[in-house]
Amino acid sequence: MDYLWSPWRFRYVSEGARRNDCPFCDMIRQGPARDREQYILCRAQHNFAFLNLYPYAPGHILVAPYAHAASLSALGDDVLKEMMVLARRAETALKVAYHADGYNVGMNLGKCAGAGVADHLHLHCLPRWGGDTNFMSTIAETRVLPEDLPTTFGKLVELFQKAD
Repeated sequence: MDYLWSPWRFRYVSEGARRNDCPFCDMIRQGPARDREQYILCRAQHNFAFLNLYPYAPGHILVAPYAHAASLSALGDDVLKEMMVLARRAETALKVAYHADGYNVGMNLGKCAGAGVADHLHLHCLPRWGGDTNFMSTIAETRVLPEDLPTTFGKLVELFQKAD
């Protein structure tokens, strides 16, 4: 039997198991003083951008509205426009920090569509490289990440805030 240790994830797994409310709303409520600790890259007028605590790849950024909404139709045009502006900023920062071969940008709306947090929609922005998936994801249902979240945050926070 092989073991892949990732002890840094226990904090998120154990906290998530006790949480009854929305993790994104909880992040917002805790205020800007805890942004670095929560890997929040940017707070804009209607949305905020932060690192995915369960990333598919290093640099996996999420953009979510402050409003707790499960569908695009529940949000105003100003919120949706700003969400795309933040997605563009994420792409720009990821290009500088990671020099990826491509990028995935998208949403999973609803539990059956793959949304991990189905009641609070969010946009995924992540870098991709040729050959970045391997047998671990396919056969062992395990992701191997070459970088921890504090390192990723350090690479992206200033770049993200400077990007237009």
